Amino acid sequence: MSTWVGIGRSEIGLVRTMNQDAFATLDPLGLWAVADGMGGHVGGEVAAQAAIASITAQAQLSADTLRQGQTAPPTFLADAIMQAHHAILGRVQLEPKLRGMGTTIVLLYIETTEVLTAHLGHLGDSRAYSFRSGTLTPLTRDHTLIEKYLARGILTPKTARTHPERHVLTQALGMSSPIKPSISSYPLEPDDLLLLCSDGLTKMMEDDDIQDIFTAGKGDPIRTCDRLIDESLDRGGTDNVTVVVIAHT
Repeated sequence: MSTWVGIGRSEIGLVRTMNQDAFATLDPLGLWAVADGMGGHVGGEVAAQAAIASITAQAQLSADTLRQGQTAPPTFLADAIMQAHHAILGRVQLEPKLRGMGTTIVLLYIETTEVLTAHLGHLGDSRAYSFRSGTLTPLTRDHTLIEKYLARGILTPKTARTHPERHVLTQALGMSSPIKPSISSYPLEPDDLLLLCSDGLTKMMEDDDIQDIFTAGKGDPIRTCDRLIDESLDRGGTDNVTVVVIAHT
């Protein structure tokens, strides 16, 4: 059986006073996650941690049915995201001071039973990428107003980079409006590397910069993870930054 290992690191950055990111590296379960919280001084941290705790619990409960093929990974990811969403809404009902809190989420499950496959689920602007044969490829599309504007041709990629609404989310866990997680699947090769990250990384670096760091990392997930974080801090670290790099061992 293939073994995949995730190397994760999260930093508060150089500007923020609290780290509202959270992540999970559940290597034995084949699951990795990054969450980027928002909402008030404490709310974002609570939302991100609640999402990761909920998803971790669900992964542990579903481990056998996933492994035995009784639960389809895309179904599991969609259900896990929805349950985390309801967990956050329930927490707000218990603690009204947390009203307005929410979090992004990006989940990766690697299926190794038959065809090696990466299954992804996400809400918000935390992202997933694959790195294969020197090329970095985005696997998710942000749930933001800017992405809607780009899809409609209202903005160009160049103008989108500095648009004042570039970080406004259209979907996130904990939102009062209905959510619809994006679920996707991609064939994997053993030499692939995968990246999950909060927008603290992608605010500081373009995809080409991230690709260069993966290339320099020569397949080492620890070296690559640390270099991505360190470079984002060197460039100003204006937000919390979280990176998980997953590699086959």
